[in-house]
Amino acid sequence: MAGDFDGRVVAITGAAGALGRAAADEFADRGAKLALIDIIAIEGPHLSLVGDLTNLASARDVVAKLVAKLGRIDALANVAGGFTMGETVHETTDKSWNFMFDLNVMTMLNMVRATVPTMLAQRRGKIVNIGARAGLRGTGRMGAYCASKAVVIRLTESLADELKGNGINVNCVLPSIIDTARNRQDMPDADYSKWVNPADLARAIAFLASDAAHAIHGAALPVEALS
Repeated sequence: MAGDFDGRVVAITGAAGALGRAAADEFADRGAKLALIDIIAIEGPHLSLVGDLTNLASARDVVAKLVAKLGRIDALANVAGGFTMGETVHETTDKSWNFMFDLNVMTMLNMVRATVPTMLAQRRGKIVNIGARAGLRGTGRMGAYCASKAVVIRLTESLADELKGNGINVNCVLPSIIDTARNRQDMPDADYSKWVNPADLARAIAFLASDAAHAIHGAALPVEALS
C-alpha cells in the first residue's frame, strides 16, 4: 500500500539486478528511504553503497556507512544471489560449489551479521531473504545451487527463532524461475508465461517487510506464476 513505508529505511542488496530494481521500485512507491547495495554504484536519487558482500569486512563497512547516512535500518532485503547450472554432484568442482555458496549464502549471512546488531539495538527490524523452490528438493546438475538455497531457508528459520523475541521478523520467499533477461537468454525455448514476474516477487518481499507480517516468523513463502 502506498505510504506504508513512509520514513522507513530499507536496504536492498543486489540492487542493480532485475529483482533488486523491482524491489527498489516497490519500496520507493511505498515511501521508503532506500539504501541500494551492489558491487557497482547505482545512479539515481537513493543512497548507493558499493561493497563485496561475500566479504564480512566489506559488508560491515557498507552497513556502517548506511547507518551513518540514514540513521537506522528498518528492513533488509537480501536480494543478492544467482543461479548457474552445474556439473553432476560427483563431478562438482570446488570452484562451482564455492561460487554458488558465496553468491547465495555468504552474501546473506554477512549482511545479517553486519545488520542484526543495529536491529537489536532498535528492538525492531525486518529481514527478507531469497530462497528458491529449488531449495526444497534436489535437481540434476543443480546440486550446488539447490544446496545453497536450502541453506538460506534453514538459516532463515534459525534466525527467526533467535530474533523473534526482539521485535525482528525474518522470513524468505521461494520463487520458481524469475523472468529476467538473463534467464530468457539462457533458456530461449522456455514458456516465459510460467515464470515469476520480478514485480510480483517484489510485492511479496515488501509484504514480509511490512507491519502486516508482524506475526510471521521463519516462513518460506512460495511465489510462482499463475500459469
